[in-house]
Amino acid sequence: MNWSSYGAFLAFATVLTLLPGPDFAVVVKNTLAGGRRRGAWCSAGVSLSCAVQGAATATGLGVLITQLQPVFQAVRWAGVAYLGYLGVQTLRSAFRGHYPRLTGGAAAARGGLREGFLSNITNPKTLVFYLAVLPQFISPGAAAFTLPLFALSHAVISLLWLWVVVAVLDVVRAVLSRRTVRRALDTVIGVALLGFGARPAAEG
Repeated sequence: MNWSSYGAFLAFATVLTLLPGPDFAVVVKNTLAGGRRRGAWCSAGVSLSCAVQGAATATGLGVLITQLQPVFQAVRWAGVAYLGYLGVQTLRSAFRGHYPRLTGGAAAARGGLREGFLSNITNPKTLVFYLAVLPQFISPGAAAFTLPLFALSHAVISLLWLWVVVAVLDVVRAVLSRRTVRRALDTVIGVALLGFGARPAAEG
């Protein structure tokens, strides 16, 4: 394996991961709603989705999905609908302004994992990234494990970054828990989620 190419990919993937997107908004939403544990599991859901899409790319399934337009469009519109649902849900929370005490437990963990996974697995841009961008860093004749390694590395970078986000939010929880601050954040996040969902819809 070409280690210089791997290093260049890690740098590129890190910069790309740091840019706020749907995953960032969903993780912030879950952390505010359910605390650090739910936010951490939501981050794990995002990372797990990246790993699944990376595996699909490595096995050739990703190419099949993008070439079969009905399937690709179904994934795209599922992502639009899901982000729209999360956006409306968050805006309703901001409108009501009622925030019960945080609850942990297995239910919160499952909810965070589910939202993180679904928000990313229905984002076709992640799959296109693995298909179109990732191979640019892989030399011809590279070992079979190279592509899965690169994809898994991106998933790990995403997980670590989102865990940092969750930890920072947990530190400033006292401020963020204030009703006026929370309502303002929910409004911003809700609008952002609707915008992230509307963008692929408009591109279609």
